[in-house]
Amino acid sequence: MAELEIRNLHVRAGEKEILKGLDLTVGKGEIHALMGPNGSGKSTLANTLMGHPRYEITGGDILFKGESVIELDPDERSRRGLFMAFQYPVAIPGVSVANFLRTALNARLAEAEGHGGNGSVPARRGIPPKEFRDLLKSKMALLQMDESFAGRYLNEGFSGGEKKRAEILQMAILKPEIAVMDETDSGLDIDALRVVSDGVRALSGPDLGVLIITHYNRILNYIKPDHVHVMVGGRIVHSGGPELALELESKGYDWMREKQEVDS
Repeated sequence: MAELEIRNLHVRAGEKEILKGLDLTVGKGEIHALMGPNGSGKSTLANTLMGHPRYEITGGDILFKGESVIELDPDERSRRGLFMAFQYPVAIPGVSVANFLRTALNARLAEAEGHGGNGSVPARRGIPPKEFRDLLKSKMALLQMDESFAGRYLNEGFSGGEKKRAEILQMAILKPEIAVMDETDSGLDIDALRVVSDGVRALSGPDLGVLIITHYNRILNYIKPDHVHVMVGGRIVHSGGPELALELESKGYDWMREKQEVDS
């Protein structure tokens, strides 16, 4: 069974319809790239998947592990195994990376143990401090991160690359089943892009499905997708293998717009 299945999804923001019947399936162990020009609806899709209140679903469904999630709050979707790496992560002054991650992990463990779904207090007090420290150190070593990073306030004064690395560290700790990465390459120089890509590759495997949303091919030079989808005008108009990203890089998106007009 597919982990994430989007069926004929229609979404609007205010009076404007943005997604116009989108279909997409992402399974565990797969890496999908969703590409498209500005204004095609890519970030709308990402935010809708995680339950952003600005976006109203007017048709279709989002299934995760066979169950609809469109009535679930964002935190419930997260606890069930959906994760989103934001294009512009926000700073949380006064909250260290380590404290943030331990709080998030405890919430996830509460759901896994069957105690967090109804808002009740978990039966245990979360992961013991030493166990968490050992886990955090091991994941930071895997991602080649200095341990001092964990003591900094989350995203406060972080460079663009550091913000994205913090998101990858969250993925490593929370171990989602499907990760949506919205414009993860936005604002990164080549060195930061390589570091972030190395982190995604280190976490990839049979237990994680990844949807990378991007304008450009450059991140796909480091993370090879299994499937590439092109989004134009609120719909996926074409899908293919990794070679499709190279074709888009050489031709741009105009030929896809023309294809959409002919098909419609």
